[in-house]
Amino acid sequence: MYARSPGKFGENSLEAASAWKRRLNSTLSGAGRKEGGCVWKVSKMNSKGLDISGGKSSPSSTATWVWTRSASASGKRIQRELAELNINPPSDFYAGPKGDKLDNWVATLTGPPGTPYHGGIFFLDIKFPNDYPFNPPEVVFKTRIYHCNVDSAGNLNLDILKDGWSPALTVTKVLSTISSIFTNPDPYNPRSPGIARLYLTDRAKHDEIAAEWTLRFAK
Repeated sequence: MYARSPGKFGENSLEAASAWKRRLNSTLSGAGRKEGGCVWKVSKMNSKGLDISGGKSSPSSTATWVWTRSASASGKRIQRELAELNINPPSDFYAGPKGDKLDNWVATLTGPPGTPYHGGIFFLDIKFPNDYPFNPPEVVFKTRIYHCNVDSAGNLNLDILKDGWSPALTVTKVLSTISSIFTNPDPYNPRSPGIARLYLTDRAKHDEIAAEWTLRFAK
């Protein structure tokens, strides 16, 4: 079922996203802190993303999530993708492990200007299969959203998560594709046919409802 935001963050989506982002991008105060099978390490990176800190923290340091348990091939791939996200964080979404669960992430997407989702903070749950990246992750919206490509349980109808998946793709590409449905919905390949019909027949009414849902559930 949907949740307004993950329970431990409280009821306000913006506050929840801020709290989660602060945790994910923990700065110097988190150096050396262990959580389950993980440890926060603060490193200074050069232009190629290599650690040049020599173990010393600096104002330009970056907090990274280091998995201290032995990892499978799938786990190593997920670790690498997480490291890449830390080095080059996107501006419109954030993602990282839930506690010490490397194969289960939480992500947030920000609704872009010029859409009825503007200003909304949308939480998603990401679960990686044991044979990742040979099969796609399972991605579900946990924040309610009025969108023709998302059903009432938060499931998405995207080719990249089904037959269009390739081991060369990454979770960053998946989240970028999901972000694009805010501005480019596909009503001809809907997960919620009723919403798709309204989008095609009465766009103004559709946008009005979508904006109401964003205000009610994502802010």
